[in-house]
Amino acid sequence: MTGAADLASRLTGDGLLVVKIGSSLLIDESGRLREAWMGRLVEHLARRPGPVVLVSSGAIALGRGALGLDARPRLLAQAQAAAAVGQIHLAAAWSSCWRAQGRDSAQILLTLGDLEQRRRYLNARATLETLVERRIVPVVNENDTVATEEIRFGDNDRLAARVAQLLGAEALLLLSDVDGLYTADPGSHANARHIERVEQITPEIEAMAGQPGRRGVGTGGMASKLAAARIASGAGVAVWLASGLSEDPIGELQNGARSTCFPPSARPRAQRKQWLAGLQAPAGRLHLDEGAVAALQGGASLLAVGVRAVEGEFDRGDLVQLLGPRGPVGQGLCAYSADEARRIAGCQSDRIDEVLGEAGRGAMVHRDDIALSF
Repeated sequence: MTGAADLASRLTGDGLLVVKIGSSLLIDESGRLREAWMGRLVEHLARRPGPVVLVSSGAIALGRGALGLDARPRLLAQAQAAAAVGQIHLAAAWSSCWRAQGRDSAQILLTLGDLEQRRRYLNARATLETLVERRIVPVVNENDTVATEEIRFGDNDRLAARVAQLLGAEALLLLSDVDGLYTADPGSHANARHIERVEQITPEIEAMAGQPGRRGVGTGGMASKLAAARIASGAGVAVWLASGLSEDPIGELQNGARSTCFPPSARPRAQRKQWLAGLQAPAGRLHLDEGAVAALQGGASLLAVGVRAVEGEFDRGDLVQLLGPRGPVGQGLCAYSADEARRIAGCQSDRIDEVLGEAGRGAMVHRDDIALSF
């Protein structure tokens, strides 16, 4: 089955579908909601027998008018105030659209900590699962009224991927202002080729996204979509990137409109490994030698003897990034504080008790607490 045909079947199927909608699709040039567009989208989604979860941007863009701002706020307090104003109107608009189809919706606002801390992660999952079981449509957004740069998902593409991962969704549809991944920016490269299917997100594929922060197809937006696709597809979720610019994007996709498909991994990670892989806020870094990298590839724990350097300040149980000689290899929860890790880095396991002056805790990072990126 082709990517387009597969997507069409998912859009009308009974599996759980997560749909992410970008701000540029929801808000017109005057700063108003495209309510007719929203209504058509919901009308299509309401017909499918399977559950739907929406991840909706737009709160800040919608609320800035109330603050007299012509552009996106530069000050954090202004952005948070705009989000507070806009979110209530955004939720009301989605509620109205779903009620018109005889369905209830629910507002879910998440921060990075809600999915980084295990107990809050499980609570968020239980709430979302309860809503889905009762055919209530969760409308998810980042809680921009309290989130700061240090505790943000960074974009709703990643948030959507984490929600899809958390719920074990069948498919994730990322609707934005592009109809997929290209070999280069088609706005400046006449020979740029659309890519219908990406079997694996390689460094070459990542290079096609361009540099974060640039405009057009080669934007931070595209880079974030690849990051989201990596998270979700690694968890066994099929991902599609498609344009939502038309007046009826779901209808056009059902009829075969162009998109880029990222098929699910043939070996999705167990739930805990999925959670570990999706964490975004490492408190430090452990630099490993080649032997340690090879051991991790073989399924072993990370021993202190394979650690060459320690960066950052972190406590026992905090997330750390694992870096090999050629770059990142994964991340995990460190069994030692940063101070302890520095003292035992490079030590044989039988010397850890002597170096620390107390009983050690074995591996630097246990294999059950590691999520590799290769």
